[in-house]
Amino acid sequence: MSALPPRTVAVVLGTRPELVKLTELIRLLGPAAHVVHTGQHYDEELSGRLLTAFGLPEPTLLTGVGGQPRTIQISAALGQLDAVFRAGPVRAVVVQGDTNAARAGALAANARALPLVHVEAGPRSHDRNIPEEHNRVLIDRLADVLCAATSDNRANLPAEGVPADRIEVTGNTVVEAVHHQLPDEEERLAHLARLGLAPDAFLLATVHRPENTDDPAALRAVLRELAALAAEVPVVLPLHPRTRARAEAAGLSGLLAPLRVSRPLGYRDFLALARHAALLVSDSGGVQEEVTVLGRPLVVVRNSTERPEAMADFATLVAPGPALGRAARERLALGAAGRARLAALPGPFGDGRASHRLAGLLADLVPGRTAAYAPAA
Repeated sequence: MSALPPRTVAVVLGTRPELVKLTELIRLLGPAAHVVHTGQHYDEELSGRLLTAFGLPEPTLLTGVGGQPRTIQISAALGQLDAVFRAGPVRAVVVQGDTNAARAGALAANARALPLVHVEAGPRSHDRNIPEEHNRVLIDRLADVLCAATSDNRANLPAEGVPADRIEVTGNTVVEAVHHQLPDEEERLAHLARLGLAPDAFLLATVHRPENTDDPAALRAVLRELAALAAEVPVVLPLHPRTRARAEAAGLSGLLAPLRVSRPLGYRDFLALARHAALLVSDSGGVQEEVTVLGRPLVVVRNSTERPEAMADFATLVAPGPALGRAARERLALGAAGRARLAALPGPFGDGRASHRLAGLLADLVPGRTAAYAPAA
């Protein structure tokens, strides 16, 4: 689709959700895309397998970023990104969401006067305790084109002084990601059968955010509620390496025993389970979006969320502790009728054409600014 010169659009990413959400755009850009992976979450479990499974080009992989504190992640990525941009022929930079990788990409683009496109601009939790909130606000201030997923996201930006002519409502790329990666029904049911699971008769959980894993009391509260639920319904927990390490360090491994713990899942396998789960419990932002495409109920274990669109029907927000168990049981009690109601609702995150709109915006953006934004010497 893209007629842009080769490797002129740097797509900076560093985590599994960014890979998921930017895959279709990278495909549409074709040779014009230069994928730069900061290594924020790079390992074979979380990123390596996805690069292969999605058929993405070999990225430029930065070093010394993964596993470091936030400030070191950003600073380590900055110098290496500047070298990549300086070498050319980059003429525009794309970042997605609110990760440290996205922040580093935005700062490096700004330092080199390269036009910056921010995918998923405008979500706000209004919670300054969340590091991602600081990232997303800063990136939106630096971006030349702010691609809001929803009209609510768009409305947040002018209130912060962002000129309206820099904002586009594109929809969320998660919609096409789910549509393209969800296995067909036969494959999904075969996957469930291999795991000894029945459709609509298990709970799928994920826990990885620092607010739940770095605080032993919070992690204990989450795992305790999941263990109690496991006495009533099978609970599948693909365990993030960070969460496993924190649980072991806090002496909480016993709470994992009643759960069906697995290693992290590939994206297709995760969607196959999510599509047939009676309920999901998660602290993931991406899962909040994915359930609206899959038509499944969700309990969000966080103190705040930047995705109120999902809260209206699909999700319930709770803090770690007994509220988690109560909300889960209330959702489960709605049964097949509740799931059918969700499946019939239109999703709030667009029509599945977001990546095509983004590619079109980049095609319009790059040629007219080539001279002004040539890489500095």
